[in-house]
Amino acid sequence: MEKKDMPSDQDTPGLDMVKMGSTPAARDVDFGQVLETTSTPALERKVLWKLDLYLIPLMGFCYMLQYMDKLALSQATLFNLTEDLNLQGTEYNWSSAIFYFGYFAWSWPSSYLIVRLPLGKYLGMAVLVWGGVLMCHAACTNAAGLMAARFFLGVGEASIAPGFALITGMFYKREEQPARQAAWFIGNSIATVIGGLVAYGIGLIHNNTVNNWQLLFLILGAITSGYGFVLIAFLPDSPAKSIFLNKTEKAVAIQRTLSNKTGVLDTGKFRWGQVWMAVKDPQTWLLVLYTLCVNFCNGGITSFSSIIINGFGFSKLQSLLIQMPIGAAQLVFLVLTSGFATVVRQTRIFMMILNTTVSMIGMILIWKLGADNQAGKMTGLCLGAVFAANIPLSLSLISSNVAGFTKKSTVSALMFAAYCIGNIVGPQFFLPKEKPVYATGIKAAMSGLIFGIFFLICLYVYYVYENNRRDRAYGSATELTEREELQDEFSNKTDHEIESFRYVL
Repeated sequence: MEKKDMPSDQDTPGLDMVKMGSTPAARDVDFGQVLETTSTPALERKVLWKLDLYLIPLMGFCYMLQYMDKLALSQATLFNLTEDLNLQGTEYNWSSAIFYFGYFAWSWPSSYLIVRLPLGKYLGMAVLVWGGVLMCHAACTNAAGLMAARFFLGVGEASIAPGFALITGMFYKREEQPARQAAWFIGNSIATVIGGLVAYGIGLIHNNTVNNWQLLFLILGAITSGYGFVLIAFLPDSPAKSIFLNKTEKAVAIQRTLSNKTGVLDTGKFRWGQVWMAVKDPQTWLLVLYTLCVNFCNGGITSFSSIIINGFGFSKLQSLLIQMPIGAAQLVFLVLTSGFATVVRQTRIFMMILNTTVSMIGMILIWKLGADNQAGKMTGLCLGAVFAANIPLSLSLISSNVAGFTKKSTVSALMFAAYCIGNIVGPQFFLPKEKPVYATGIKAAMSGLIFGIFFLICLYVYYVYENNRRDRAYGSATELTEREELQDEFSNKTDHEIESFRYVL
């Protein structure tokens, strides 16, 4: 963007608060440099290229580790974990669900700490802790020990996805966010593809000291903890503290996102008024209800996929390898739908509806096809996991449509609380007496997906209505000067208070 004519400080009194550095993020910013720097298209492309080259691999590899660690419990059942720990009845179901109790318990404290602490350092410490807890799984000798380990693993992982979503909103324009959210989320799909290979390789190791399921937890946990140190050293807390950008590039990075008006630089102070605004906002609860419903499916597929595949007639080691197409299906739909939503504006919710519909069809195939139709049922399972490609799109809706850093972190916490509740409730429909078919669980997953589609439609209607109402009340949103955009960014206002704010669909 070219340097614009800027009014005097007297014309923008709210800028005084910004220049005084009322928050840690504000104190890191050289506002004179931001306002005086002239950005050219070539310089902006260079900065964007640096952001992509640096941030996306850092976050993507971490998210890959997170999902591999989450899959480890399901994979460990094929290495006799349930027999060695003498898990009875629904104890395995609850050992899976208890992870999300920990995730849920830490969602709210995490939303507070994300605002108060240096974001990059906090996330790196969280990864370090979760890797250590994963290694502790190898020391479990009974159901109680396993459940304690799963609870604290959920605590360690609770900050990662909300934190990465905030970083994406901090460094990227609204129109760039779907592709970047999807780029680091690709780690989730890659984990499903290579996680089976890793577990298969560990399953071929024969020793008399450590069981294969213990070795699985120890290896994955050690890698994760080591990566925590990498994030502590290299993941930036804000654009102004990015070690990979020079002074001019930092100014351009901040300039690029001022028009977002989402307050991502307003960190360091937790604003309770914005919490109340988040609770009153209809978009909050539509996102929460959607997330709750679709995760009835996620809880079951993640925890029972290895058992379900084994029930299709594959051997235990084959069941690990056959999970790879699930990740491939997720990857294909992730690239297609997130790419389409990036290129064609106002299509994010339509793409989410498409992915959820495909998953619903997959659940129907598993439910209705005969036991002898291995290929058809496996196709259904692959399609059934496609809805996970909606996660980066839903996170991009929060980063683009929720203004105010405290409000954003609150909405994220509520959405991930719903994610946890869905994943806690979902496995309870997978009744041990129905193993390995789990007819009740499959029908519950399908029903959750149908309700998810309904709430997405409601969310789309709400955004259209609200945008039209604002156009009627305030007129079409006008382009602001950089100084006015900077003032909006630090105005401590939410999306309901900024008159020029319009929701992306």
